[in-house]
Amino acid sequence: RIGHMTDGSCHFLANCSLYKKPFLEYYEETPLLVAVLTYMGYGILTIFGYLRDFLRHWNIEKCHVAREREEQKDFVPLYQDFENFYTRNLYMRIRDNWNRPICSVPGAKMDVMERVSHDYNWTFEHTGKVVKDVINMGSYNYLGFAENTGACADAAVECTKKYGAGVSSTRSEIGNLDIHEELEQLVARFLGVESSMAFGMGFATNSMNIPALTGKGCLILSDELNHASLVLGARLSGSTIRVFKHNNMQSLEKLLRDAIVNGQPRTHRPWKKILILVEGIYSMEGSIVRLPEVIALKKRYKAYLYLDEAHSIGALGPNGRGVVDYFGLDPKDVDIMMGTFTKSFGAAGGYIGGKKELIDYLRWHSHSALYATSMSPPVAQQIITSMKIIMGEDGTTLGADRLSQLSENTTYFRRKLHEMGFILYGNDDSPVVPLMLYMPAKIGAFGREMLKRNIGTVVVGFPATPIIESRARFCVSAAHTREMLDTVSASAALHC
Repeated sequence: RIGHMTDGSCHFLANCSLYKKPFLEYYEETPLLVAVLTYMGYGILTIFGYLRDFLRHWNIEKCHVAREREEQKDFVPLYQDFENFYTRNLYMRIRDNWNRPICSVPGAKMDVMERVSHDYNWTFEHTGKVVKDVINMGSYNYLGFAENTGACADAAVECTKKYGAGVSSTRSEIGNLDIHEELEQLVARFLGVESSMAFGMGFATNSMNIPALTGKGCLILSDELNHASLVLGARLSGSTIRVFKHNNMQSLEKLLRDAIVNGQPRTHRPWKKILILVEGIYSMEGSIVRLPEVIALKKRYKAYLYLDEAHSIGALGPNGRGVVDYFGLDPKDVDIMMGTFTKSFGAAGGYIGGKKELIDYLRWHSHSALYATSMSPPVAQQIITSMKIIMGEDGTTLGADRLSQLSENTTYFRRKLHEMGFILYGNDDSPVVPLMLYMPAKIGAFGREMLKRNIGTVVVGFPATPIIESRARFCVSAAHTREMLDTVSASAALHC
């Protein structure tokens, strides 16, 4: 059912009736010389790290990290010194590439506050200067709704005047507003499901709702590259967790078959539930879930499917309705549809959509629903306005235009980088574009050199990625122009 090219660089589907068009994803293997040099680089950094730790131990070099006080030396250590080795000696060298403060709307361009460090990145101070018009290739602003002008901003201002900035209560007490009800009805209509529920935090949507759906005696099958919120939710549930290889249907089917045949460990009783956890777009790999095959396996083995569309809702599909829309599938085939409002909608929070019985159950059993303060009214209004624009209910073609522009920008930018000879990961249609850097020294150098040319990028290394797969991750937006994308690709060619 799945074919592989001989060089291992591209995975594609051959003669699969589940797909209406070719499904192309690129994962070129790390060249041997690059892998050897990368391991050597980390090895040298590790050796110098141990040397510096030795000097810190004897107070020859000043130690800036949290340590136990002398009078607490007989206590059980609060800080695991060895476990922070990577942070002290490797991450600290390139720490200036993260947590950069910006002082403008994070749109296609942004303003970044300049800062310097006089102690090798242990502390920073602001110079008072601002780097203007930095091209923003790091925000998940897929449709360009992160803006302070236009219909969304105007509606949010009016909503703030009417309701205020916060509710100061939970939904189950005095925090349930009519605007929350309107939002949930709109989300259900947008997704094509019976009902939906909105939450104030995207991370908590996963971590607090999965424990409400599964527990002891249940089995969770999780993709190995799932987001930390899914992993945390699965662990908090108390369910048995088994991990399958990323987007590998043979691996998933083997786990499903074994679960049906063998049942629970020791007792061999049937599992109470089997829940498959997958994402729409994997934010670090730029890959798209093989949803038609996952649904086929889910139906065959009578499991449940939990789909996290944080990065795909609003960013994929002809109508912007995510990976289900992208593949032309029926939303009813996905048992739990989860997504966030933090990316394509330029807002905050998350949602879960599905059958009415499911949502009614979560309203009374989800910790996030019962104990968390309800969503801020202007945030809810931002979501409502942007979603109506995407759906075309504002009477304009602005939403359709932005969806089309995002698709064009994604295709153009990926093709441009491919032609320049860069090694990219992920699906051709994914607006998340990982560009492979590999070597540890390149992580810091690439981020700094790009900022010098007024380009803000996200660089990622171990432990967020495998040790020999460090990368720069570009996020394409409908707000980007061709000139911006050309500038980014040309600058990347100079410093990669």
